[in-house]
Amino acid sequence: MPHTMPFRIGADASCTDGPCGQVSRIIVNPVTWEVTHLAVDPTYRRGQGRLVPVDLVDTTTGHIRLRCALAEFQTLRPGQEGGSVPDLGSSGQVRWVLGPVHDPGDAGQGVTVDYVPSGEVDIRRELTVCATDGEIGQIQGLIVEPDGHRVTHVLLQKGHIWGRKEVAIPIGAVTKIGTLLIHLSLTKQQVKDLLPVDIDHPAG
Repeated sequence: MPHTMPFRIGADASCTDGPCGQVSRIIVNPVTWEVTHLAVDPTYRRGQGRLVPVDLVDTTTGHIRLRCALAEFQTLRPGQEGGSVPDLGSSGQVRWVLGPVHDPGDAGQGVTVDYVPSGEVDIRRELTVCATDGEIGQIQGLIVEPDGHRVTHVLLQKGHIWGRKEVAIPIGAVTKIGTLLIHLSLTKQQVKDLLPVDIDHPAG
């Protein structure tokens, strides 16, 4: 099997001059199954997360290392954007409030939503993986080929129902990625029978 490495959700990421946060989402092209961006959110400080183009990610070290300094990281596209929610004004009419609301006297609510480039999907820790006969666990990340960043496997979260540390499911078994679920063409038993996959284990 060719050299692969995992992009784990929750993995620490660092720039050339220091840590910048943790991987919160993985953005993929669902047609080519190539990773296009990593969403990196601050760990201990306030501020917006950033969408990091995968070409800035150095995969040769076995860690999530970005080929940019912290100052350049801050100039990347924010990973969240202002959303809108309906609100009933005093007249009873629906109004839409965009972005964060700073006026305490305003009854509207602003929200932020995760940004996903058009035509792409994001892989998050909250996604549940479903076999043809039921749920089997939650996603932990994706395994990719460093050259081209093509996804080869979906990595299940540790501590799932079979007690194995991790299970890597071939991307060809994924039939659909929804907002809450990832659907497979395999049964629970077929997933259980998958052979272990030799992957790198970055510490952060």
